Amino acid sequence: MKSIANTEVRLAVAQCFRTLSTSTDHKSIIDALQTLHCYLDERPESKTTSVQRTEFRRAHFTRTLQFLVSNIQADWLRSLTSAQRTELWDGLFLRGPPEQALLVLMEGIGELRPSTNLNYLVSITERFLQSGRLADLLWSYCLVAGASDSPQLRETLLGRIVALPDLTANKLHPNNRPLFLPQQYYPLLAKEMLTALEKTCQALKGGTDCSLTFVAQTLGKLCIQGHSGLVLAVMAPQLSVYTHSDMVWQRVCWKLLEDVPQRWMESVLTQLVQAISGPDALGRILGNLVLKNKKAQYVITHKLLLLQYKYETQVLRTVLSYLASDRDRRPLLLQVLQSVSQAWANPSAVKHTPLEQQLYVSKALLLCVSLLKDSELQELRSELLQCMLGGMQSHLDSSVVRIRRMGMVVGECLSSRVDINGTKLKFEYEQDEETQELLSLMTPITGDEPEPESANRVSSPQQINEVISSTQNTSSQNKSQTDPDSDLDSDDELTPYDMSGDQEMNEVSAPRYLRDCLETLISSEDAMRVELSLRVAEGLVRKNVFATREISVQLTKVLLHMEDKYSINGFLTLRQTTMVALAVTDCIPVTEYLTTEFYSLNYSLRQRLDILEVLALAAQELSKPITGNRDLSLGVAATTDVTPYPGDNPVHWRQVVEKRIQSKTKRLSKGAVQPPVKATPNRYAPVAGHFFFPLLRNYDKPQVTFDLMGSDHLVLGRLIHTLGLFMHLAVNAPIAAQMGRALLDFVWAVRYHVDQMVRRGVLFSVCSVFLSMPSQNLLADLSDQLFETRTWLADVAEGDPDADCRNLAVQSLVLLDKSLKKQLDTRSTQDPQALSLES
Repeated sequence: MKSIANTEVRLAVAQCFRTLSTSTDHKSIIDALQTLHCYLDERPESKTTSVQRTEFRRAHFTRTLQFLVSNIQADWLRSLTSAQRTELWDGLFLRGPPEQALLVLMEGIGELRPSTNLNYLVSITERFLQSGRLADLLWSYCLVAGASDSPQLRETLLGRIVALPDLTANKLHPNNRPLFLPQQYYPLLAKEMLTALEKTCQALKGGTDCSLTFVAQTLGKLCIQGHSGLVLAVMAPQLSVYTHSDMVWQRVCWKLLEDVPQRWMESVLTQLVQAISGPDALGRILGNLVLKNKKAQYVITHKLLLLQYKYETQVLRTVLSYLASDRDRRPLLLQVLQSVSQAWANPSAVKHTPLEQQLYVSKALLLCVSLLKDSELQELRSELLQCMLGGMQSHLDSSVVRIRRMGMVVGECLSSRVDINGTKLKFEYEQDEETQELLSLMTPITGDEPEPESANRVSSPQQINEVISSTQNTSSQNKSQTDPDSDLDSDDELTPYDMSGDQEMNEVSAPRYLRDCLETLISSEDAMRVELSLRVAEGLVRKNVFATREISVQLTKVLLHMEDKYSINGFLTLRQTTMVALAVTDCIPVTEYLTTEFYSLNYSLRQRLDILEVLALAAQELSKPITGNRDLSLGVAATTDVTPYPGDNPVHWRQVVEKRIQSKTKRLSKGAVQPPVKATPNRYAPVAGHFFFPLLRNYDKPQVTFDLMGSDHLVLGRLIHTLGLFMHLAVNAPIAAQMGRALLDFVWAVRYHVDQMVRRGVLFSVCSVFLSMPSQNLLADLSDQLFETRTWLADVAEGDPDADCRNLAVQSLVLLDKSLKKQLDTRSTQDPQALSLES
C-alpha cells in the first residue's frame, strides 16, 4: 500500500513538472501549482493522505523547489498576478520542510547573477526569516522522530544557518538587506532558538521526548565563529529569567550545554560567564556541568583564571561564586585556590608574566579567600601562610612599583583573613583605584545584585551640594546674628599693613660663606643652624665658584653621608640640588668622586641610587646650550629646577626618544620648510667621558654588601638607564662613538635579564646609541653586531611579556633601519661603483 502511494506521488509530481515546463495554458499552470500545494496541506479536508504528504516531503520537496528556482525566468511565472505568485509560488518555500527550503534558497542566491530574479529570491528569504521559519527548523530537529537525516546534511545546514550573513554579503554587496546584517540576523536567530527551547519545555511537560543536539550544535558553531556576543546577549538574560522558578527550564538548559560539542565548549562558556547577570543565574543555567564535563571543568577552573586575563572583575566573581554556591562544586573552589595561590607565589611568574596578568591572578586569589568558610580556612591555613610569605617576598623584590604595591595589598588581606595569633600585616603605600579594588574584593557579594561601590568612595555630588548648602545657611545665620554687633564697632576704616614681604625672625642667622656652611653641616648639633645651612648651600655653591672648587669634594662627601636627623622639611630635595650644583660647578673632581664611591664598600643601596640621580641631573643641566651670558671656563650656571630621575619616570625618557625619532623622520609636505636646528656647544660634551666610563668599571665584581649582577637588580636597572641617558646627551660629541661601543658591549650581557626594569633600561640604552651615534660610525664600528642586535630586537618586539619593552624594541628597530638606510644612501651617492663591488 505504501509503495502504491509513493508511485502515485512520483507520477503526480512528474506530471506537474511537465505541465509547468511545456504548457502555455494559464489554468493548467495554476492547477499544477495547486496540486503541488496539496501535498503541503495538513488540514483535515486535504485531498492527499498523510502517507502521500510524508513521501512528498521526504523525496520530492527539494526537487520541486529546485525546479521552481531553475524556471524563475519562465513566462508562466510572469503571467501570474501578485496574489497568485505570493500564494502559489512563494507559499511552496514558506510552508514545506524549513531545512530543505533554506538550503534551496541559499543555493539559488549563490548561483543567480545580480538581477530582478535574484532580488525576488532574496525577498522570499527575508520573508522566510521574518515568518519564524528558523524556529520551525530548529523545533523539527528537537523532535526525536525528525532527526533522521545524514550527518553530512546536518553539517551543511549548520553552515548555512550560521554563515548566512557572510554568504549574502559576498553575493549582494553593496546591496545587502538590513535583515542579513550580523547585528540583526544573530539576535533574530537567538530569539528563534529561545522559541524552539520553549516548545521543547512544553513538549517535555506533555510527556514528549525531545533532543537538543541540533540546537546545541547551532549554539556552539555560532560561538566558535565569533558571534557569541550577539547571540548570548539575547539568550542569557532570558534564560536567567526562565530558569528562576521553572525546573523544566533548568533541565533544558543543562541538557543544552551538555550537548554542545567538546571542540566548541570553551567559546560557549567564556561568553556565557560574561553575559550572565551573576553566580546564581550561572548555577541555574550550567548546573553541575563542571563535574560532568572535563572540558568545561578545565575552562572554568583553569583557563579562565590562570591562562587568560582579559575579563572584568565581575566575571571572576561570578565564576568563583558559582563554584562556591553548591556543596558538590565546592571542592573545585579549594582546588582553584591551591592553583591560584601557587601561581601568585611563583617567583618566575612574577618576573616573566605581564603585570596585567599578575593583577588578574591577585584578584582571583583574594576572591577565593573571601569565599572560604572558617572550617576550610583552618584546613588551608598553613598553605595560605606559605603562599603569603613566599609571594610577598617575590613581589616586594620586584623593581616595579605596582607589583610591590600589589604584594603589599594581597599580603595585608591574607593576613587579616588567616589571622595568625591576632597579628595582621600593615604596609604603607599610596592608595589608588587599583588598591581600593583589591581591598574591596575581600567583601563577598551574594546573589545577582550588582557589585556595590567601595566603602571609601567619595560622597556623591548631591550629598556634597547638601553639605555646602547647609554650611552656607549656617554661616549666613551666624553672620545675621553678628551683624548688629559689628555695626556698632566697625574697623573697616582702618587700612591693614602689607605683611606679604615679612619674614619670620630667627635667633640664628643663615651662613653667608660656603665654608661656614660646611662646618655647620659637619659639627653643629643645632637643628635650626643645620636647616638654614642646607637651605642656602645651593645658592652659595653657584655664586662662589672659586670657593666651591676648594671644598667641592669635601662638601659632596658630607652631603652624601648626611642623614635627616632633624626631620627637615624637603631634606632630600635640598641635599640633592646642592650635590647637583657641586657637580655642575666643579664637574670633574666631584664626578670622579661620585663614580668612584658608587662601587665602594659600606654604602647602602639608597646612597648608590642617590649618586646615579645626582649624576643624571648634573649631566642634563650641563647639556643645555651655552648662551651668551654663560662663561664656559668658569662653568657658572643659573639655578634650575630639578627634573625627575628618568628611571623613576619612564615617560620622561620615552618622550625624549619620541622627540628624537620625530626629528629624524622625513615628511613630504607642500608647506614651508623649517630651517634645521642650529648646533650649539654645551658644557657636557667635553666631560661626558668622566660621567660615563667610570661607571662601567667593576660592575661584575660582587662585594659583601653590593652584588650588581645578582640580587641588586634595582640598582642595575637604574645604572643602565643612567648610562643610556649619558649616551643620549652626548649626541654630536666627539666621544659619542666610543661611548656607544662600550655601552652596547655592557648591556649585551644583560639583555635577557629576568627583571623588566633592567630590560627596559637595556632597550632605552640601545635607542640612545642609535640616536646619538653617527650613522657612519654605527655601520663601520658595529657592523658585526648589527645583524645579531636586529634579530634580538625583533624577538623582543614579538615575544617580551612587558608592553614597554615591546614598544622600545619596535622604536629601536625603526631607528636602526633609518640609520642604515641613510648611510647606505650616502655611500651609494659618493661611490656607486665601490658599493656595487662590495655587494
